[in-house]
Amino acid sequence: MSLFQLQGRTAIVTGGSSGIGLACVELLLEAGAAVAFCGRNEERLRSAEAQLRQRFPTAKLLAEVCNVLDAQSVKAFAAASERALGAASVLINNAGQGRVSTFHDTSDDAWTEELNLKFFSVIHPVRAFKAQLQGQADAAIVCVNSLLASQPEPHMVATSAARAGVMNLVRSMATEFAPDGIRVNGILIGLVESGQWRRRFEAREERDLDWSQWTAQLAHKKHIPLGRLGLPIEAARAILFLASPLSAYTTGSHIDVSGGLSRHA
Repeated sequence: MSLFQLQGRTAIVTGGSSGIGLACVELLLEAGAAVAFCGRNEERLRSAEAQLRQRFPTAKLLAEVCNVLDAQSVKAFAAASERALGAASVLINNAGQGRVSTFHDTSDDAWTEELNLKFFSVIHPVRAFKAQLQGQADAAIVCVNSLLASQPEPHMVATSAARAGVMNLVRSMATEFAPDGIRVNGILIGLVESGQWRRRFEAREERDLDWSQWTAQLAHKKHIPLGRLGLPIEAARAILFLASPLSAYTTGSHIDVSGGLSRHA
């Protein structure tokens, strides 16, 4: 039996076709869970699905195109996953990337877009899956959040504010959902390798640096004590812990996965 005891359970991962979300799907399948994951880009979603089915040929797996900002799309995803895999007992909300902008150059439309993305990428899936979750033993919701929630950056003002709101939302849901037997937690990530960082690497000025050298330099500039960027799988391991019975007495909390970047105790 897996250390994380997820056999016979169904897990949902939003934004699961790449990065941290895909790493979560892989770990959940390794732990014996049935997994439904979604993404907006169908080509990337199908590519991820094909790789997973090759690696886990007997796994119970569902991949669906879904826009988490569209309530009806999320409801359809919830219904499809329940039909295919049974009621969900784990929901992992994996929100999108950050917005680089200061207060001066963030327009009203940009504020609206960022707040809408960060909040409703959590709100819509929780609404759609809550009825399934509350009927399961040790149900868990885990939200992927950023260290910006507690350590804001002026060049990412909208994202920092939105992330802080999501951290508050996690705590509020944890208190409200506790009587329903649903735990709600999150992780706060620092700089984690992603497509966004890969694109910045491709646009770098220091053409003589390879990926490992460039990211080491970046980690030094950002004062990351561990001296490197995190890996998606490292964030996924923290998520898996919070999704599993190993964290059965933990709710309303966040795990720091930032390589020591946090300046707060």
